[in-house]
Amino acid sequence: MTTIREELRERLAAAAREPSPTRLRGETEAAVLVPLYVRDDELHAVFTKRREDLRRHPGEISFPGGRRDHPDEELQTTALREAEEEIGLATTDVDLLGTLQPVSTFVTGYLIYPHVGLIEPIAWKPSPNEVELVLELSLPALVAGYAKRPMTRRGFTFETDTYVVGDHLIWGATARILGDLLERLGPLAQAR
Repeated sequence: MTTIREELRERLAAAAREPSPTRLRGETEAAVLVPLYVRDDELHAVFTKRREDLRRHPGEISFPGGRRDHPDEELQTTALREAEEEIGLATTDVDLLGTLQPVSTFVTGYLIYPHVGLIEPIAWKPSPNEVELVLELSLPALVAGYAKRPMTRRGFTFETDTYVVGDHLIWGATARILGDLLERLGPLAQAR
């Protein structure tokens, strides 16, 4: 019998075999951790809601992460370090299972490398400087909340992938990362 850990690893392994996207000149490399855990036979993902007073991406929902501190730092180290800083998730409490395709932020010039890890939920310790709220959302609820919606940002209206669970709207690079994850996981992301 295959465990959830083995099945997740197998489904995520396909990302490692795909060609990397072409990097745009001047993009800053960053990494995020996509923390997953199982509760009541459903996979859940952990997100952060950024503080409203931040200069970049205020109030947006994202995975814990940030830019690489120095050129020699491995991107998985960046993802783990940032998760520990932002939500108090110790690096030793994450079982890295694989990666997803890198995603560009377009407007802000980041190329984000998502690293998926299996965790046990903890008492989160959100960074008071960055994080307003830590969200734990079930993958079936995220699947059910998917729609292409019109968004207006900086005076431009465009249609984009979004996920809505309750009052929480996920869009942009986080929605693209989430879409890749949900596609790869297929039936694992569905209600059981």
